[in-house]
Amino acid sequence: MALTKGYLDEMKRRAKESRVYRKYQLTGLMLSEILGDRPHKALYIKLAKERDEQELLTLAESIASNKNVKNKGAYFMRLLFDGGKAKNK
Repeated sequence: MALTKGYLDEMKRRAKESRVYRKYQLTGLMLSEILGDRPHKALYIKLAKERDEQELLTLAESIASNKNVKNKGAYFMRLLFDGGKAKNK
């Protein structure tokens, strides 16, 4: 039983590690870190796969530097899909 528990503990530890195979995956993870929205990393990976990497990173960094934005992930999505027409918070 101890061998099984050790194996399960090792699998849990390995599951927490990120495995990045493509550039868009790294970009998506970077976006989630910049915006402080790690739970939605899959969404950012999908966006990075479909959109321009530099555009996404530039937008995320500008939002992260703005101290007035409370929910950075939501504001990022709004600006991304409204084309920048959203009002500042």
